Amino acid sequence: MQGVRKRFGATVALDGVDLHVDPGEVLALVGENGAGKSTLMKILSGAHEPDEGNMWLDGETYVPRDPLDARRRGVAMIYQELALAKDLTVMENILLGMEPARGPFLDWPEMKRRAAGAMAQLGRPDIDPRLPLSRLSIAEQQLVEIGRAICVGCRVLVLDEPTSSLTQSDIRHLFDLVRRLKAGKLAIIYISHFLEEVREISDRFEVLRDGKSVGGGVTANAPTPRIIAMMVGRSVDDLYPRSPRKQGEPILELDHLAGESKPVDATLTLHRGEVVGIAGLIGAGRTELLRTIFGLQPIARGNVRLATYVGPASPARRWAEGMGLLSEDRKNEGLAVDLSIADNITMTRLPWLVNPSREAAESWKWIQKLGVRCRSPRQAVSDLSGGNQQKIAVARLLRHDVDVFLLDEPTRGIDVGSKAQIYQLIDDLACRGKAVLMVSSYLPELLGVCDRIAVMCKGHLVQSVPVEQTNEHQIMLQATGVSETL
Repeated sequence: MQGVRKRFGATVALDGVDLHVDPGEVLALVGENGAGKSTLMKILSGAHEPDEGNMWLDGETYVPRDPLDARRRGVAMIYQELALAKDLTVMENILLGMEPARGPFLDWPEMKRRAAGAMAQLGRPDIDPRLPLSRLSIAEQQLVEIGRAICVGCRVLVLDEPTSSLTQSDIRHLFDLVRRLKAGKLAIIYISHFLEEVREISDRFEVLRDGKSVGGGVTANAPTPRIIAMMVGRSVDDLYPRSPRKQGEPILELDHLAGESKPVDATLTLHRGEVVGIAGLIGAGRTELLRTIFGLQPIARGNVRLATYVGPASPARRWAEGMGLLSEDRKNEGLAVDLSIADNITMTRLPWLVNPSREAAESWKWIQKLGVRCRSPRQAVSDLSGGNQQKIAVARLLRHDVDVFLLDEPTRGIDVGSKAQIYQLIDDLACRGKAVLMVSSYLPELLGVCDRIAVMCKGHLVQSVPVEQTNEHQIMLQATGVSETL
């Protein structure tokens, strides 16, 4: 790709970007949300047309008409949110739009043979092509999408945040697969906000910032701080700020709390002026714990005490009592994406008479405070990048001025610069006497931001310990239910 430019109205998304990747190479494409990574890859995969620039594939001019044309020519993109039909079978998904036929009828035996061959090539011959996709795990569904790319003769594979919903075990299997595909001479473009993954899996990296290529190089030769500085345009000296915090009185107490399925048993005390982290594997019950506290899921037994309020409550009452929840699913639960930025920021605390101009002015204050990249408060949230959407969800909690913040994966899918801002906000909240209960699958984040960490395993919450008394190894042992002596 050479000199690629793309505008959306007055917004310059790409400003003369160059990119190349060789067969048998993994190129990491990194940058902040809104830097232009997704737009560049959508041009490569045929979803957008460039305004200017040229592309070549194996030395031949490459101008895809649409994504299907791009796939037929060997370029496949696997999005973070998988594009699959869950009511269809594995083989129907793999060959969707390219089904073999015998006359006017689908050739089902041939479909099964091709799908089975693709899954065998990916190291999972045990997955039955006739199985409904809905019965597979997220990691297995991701393999099906990669299998679709393999089935049509993929030469360039783009993986967009492929590990965001995977367990550590699934991530290891994915990396093994990427290495096998690399050995098979596929050119792989890997997009991730996790620089540890970038360092482990990529040969080279390329950084985009504000729609421009700002540098790159051999991954092994580039220290992580240098990559971060290229991404954000400045040095990030302290990614995890920790100002002096003064622990206040207890504000949230859980007494053997249990939900209908999860949590099974959770006892915890959260004080003003502290940040407590909840670690654990996917499916351990961390999200269910926050949802039960907030009133989104019923309490089966046990108690929740919030300041002077005791017992179960609805989400509306929790807001009134001074508690706010940041959902891990920001698109479906955390935001009304079809509404404006102003509507989303102000919706939980509105005056009796809504004044649109005052609403916009109030929203601008938070847009500027959090550094949200947008045209105006009237812009639809759906137009924003993932990091900026997350900031809008956080802004609503800050504007509501709650005392207890329940944060479920607050930095999932956002860039390093936005993460640094979220971490600073969390530190500021604790210093102001607010209380934060934070779920995260990223252990360095919990160890860097929190005062104490409690681990959840199979619905049971293990007693919290100060971060100075634990480490990633001990947390993983507790999360998997493995004894140190084993």
